[in-house]
Amino acid sequence: MNVGIDKIGFFTPNYYVDMVDLANARNENPNKYLIGIGQTEQAVIPNTQDTVTMAANAALQVIDDSNRDKISLIILGTETGIDNSKSGAIYLQNLLGLSRHARAFEIKQACYGATAGIQMAKEFVNLHPNQQALVVGADVARYGVRTAGEVTQGGGAVAMTIAADSTILKLSKNSSVYSDDIMDFWRPLNRTEALVDGHYSNDIYQQFFVKTIHDYLQTNDMNLTDLSALVFHLPYTKMGLKGLREILPELSETDQKHFLSEFEASRVYNKRVGNLYTGSLYLSLLSLLDNSDDLHAGDQIGIFSYGSGAQGEFYTGTLQPGFKNSQRKKQINEILNQRTRLTVPEYETMFAQWPKLDAGDYHLDDLKDHSQFTFTGVNEGKRQYQTKA
Repeated sequence: MNVGIDKIGFFTPNYYVDMVDLANARNENPNKYLIGIGQTEQAVIPNTQDTVTMAANAALQVIDDSNRDKISLIILGTETGIDNSKSGAIYLQNLLGLSRHARAFEIKQACYGATAGIQMAKEFVNLHPNQQALVVGADVARYGVRTAGEVTQGGGAVAMTIAADSTILKLSKNSSVYSDDIMDFWRPLNRTEALVDGHYSNDIYQQFFVKTIHDYLQTNDMNLTDLSALVFHLPYTKMGLKGLREILPELSETDQKHFLSEFEASRVYNKRVGNLYTGSLYLSLLSLLDNSDDLHAGDQIGIFSYGSGAQGEFYTGTLQPGFKNSQRKKQINEILNQRTRLTVPEYETMFAQWPKLDAGDYHLDDLKDHSQFTFTGVNEGKRQYQTKA
C-alpha cells in the first residue's frame, strides 16, 4: 500500500528581518550570516501567533472538504508548546473543525517531534487505509537578542496529511534511528529562550547523520547513488551542508555536484525563514519538491531528522506523480514575498513583546494580524484564539 505524504503546506507570519541589516547592526561582516550560517532572511513572530495558530494556518492548505471527515488522527510536533498538560493538537482540532472522534495529541523531542508523528501516522494509516492523519510541526525558535544563537532564530509551521495512495511521497517501511542522552540544546520550563552548546550540537548532528544513513543503506542493501537527493533538518542551512559534506567523499565528482545541486534546491525556502525547529526538515523537503528541476516520479529521497538531546532518524521516500504543484509553489512564494521587512529596532521591539510565562491574564490587539487564526491573549488563565472570516 502506498502510504505517505498526500498534501503539504507551510505558514510563517508576516514579518522578517534581513540578515544583512542584522549583521550591520551587530557590527559583523554580512557574509558571516549569508555564507557562514547560510541565511538571508529570518522570520519574526508577533505575539499574536503561537504554535497553535501557525499550525492551524498551515493546515488550511491541506485540509478541505475532500478530506476533512477522513482525518481521525491529529499530531502536533512542537518544542514550544503552550501548555504543560493540554495538547496543542486539541486546540488545533477545534480551530479546524475536525472530527471529535479523532485522536489528538502533542509530541515533544526537540526538533524530532514531527518525524515521530509521521512515523506513528504511517502505521495508523496502514491499519486504517480509509482514514487520514494530520501531522504538523510548528515552533517559535528564540535564543535572545544579541546572543550567539540570534542568527538561528525564526518560526513557522509545516502541515502534512498522511494517507494511503499518497500523491506526493510514499514513505519507506523502515528507518534507522540512533539516540543518546546529550546536552547540546535544551529549554528549562521557566524559560522562553533556549539554551544551546552550538559547536557541540553541530558535531552531534553530523555524527548522528553518518551513523543513521550508513546503517540504513547497509540494512537495506542500498548505495548512496540509489538516492536522487538528500534533505536535512535545517535549523540554519549551513548545518545541512556540513552534514552532506560528511558523505560527499564517498561519491564520484559528478554525483557530488548532483547532490550539492539538489541541496541548494532544498534550502531555498529555509534560507528566507530561519529555524522552524520541528518544521525545518519538512520545509526543506517542500523546498526540494518545489525548486528542483531534476527530480522525477519514482526517485528516492533520503530524509535525515535530528532532535537535540538527542534523537536522529534516517528514512526514505519515493516521489509520486503528483509531487510537483505549481500552485503550491506560487502560494509559498507569495507568503514569503508579501511579508513586511522590519528594521532591526522594530525586530527587537517585537521580540521583546513576546508574552512572559508568568504574565497572568492579558489581551492582545490582533487587528494588524490578517491571518485566519490568531492568538488574542489569556483570560482567567485560558488561552484565547480568534478565527477570522
